[in-house]
Amino acid sequence: MNEDKYTHFGYKQVPVAEKASHVSRVFHSVAAKYDLMNDLMSGGIHRLWKHFTIQMSGVRAGQRVLDIAGGTGDLTAKFSRLVGRDGLVVLADINDSMLNVGRDKLIDHGIAGNVVFAQADAQYLPFPDNTFDCITIAFGLRNVTDKDLALASMLRVLKPGGRLLILEFSKPVAEPLEKLYDFYSFRILPTMGKLVANDAESYRYLAESIRMHPDQGTLKEMMATAGFTRCEYHNLTGGIVALHKGIKP
Repeated sequence: MNEDKYTHFGYKQVPVAEKASHVSRVFHSVAAKYDLMNDLMSGGIHRLWKHFTIQMSGVRAGQRVLDIAGGTGDLTAKFSRLVGRDGLVVLADINDSMLNVGRDKLIDHGIAGNVVFAQADAQYLPFPDNTFDCITIAFGLRNVTDKDLALASMLRVLKPGGRLLILEFSKPVAEPLEKLYDFYSFRILPTMGKLVANDAESYRYLAESIRMHPDQGTLKEMMATAGFTRCEYHNLTGGIVALHKGIKP
């Protein structure tokens, strides 16, 4: 096997050119129950993780925000209120099923005037250089085939002084918590996915993709290598999730 032409899809090795389609099938499958499963899987704690992300964003009225892998629009809804009438939020997702769920939810909640929707690949963002004051990607980077390429693309479309925030599952900092987390991820989560979303395999992939994602220190180094400065991370819920931040010089 030529390792240069293969990448991981969970614990499986798949051709690089096919990973996006594998990930796409997962999210087509789970889109309709995505919000419900988020609440069940995290016990609602994902709302606190996202609230912290908003706090760390420093977003103000009139600014432009890109919410990559924005899915069902939780962060976009909050940013829409912050940027106000003179600002703009772009909810971007590579998966049209997720994008449609997000669009419908935001419209149903009366949030649309300063929000636009874009089906976009994080590796090849279709925006001009120096467009956004802030970029967020929440629980999406681990699904990207070439993370270095995506980080470079995000850096390009950020304005100088703009900040990137990556909210993602990470590595628990305490061994007892890690063991408990493994049991939950590989025993409970697929069962929950089967019962609620009729899809155990997608949630087994979720657990595997988390384990294959770079740990906190590695991702911080990747951001610095891509060109971000003042890179840092904050462990949340014992490192089960981490928020990384970097600034475009």
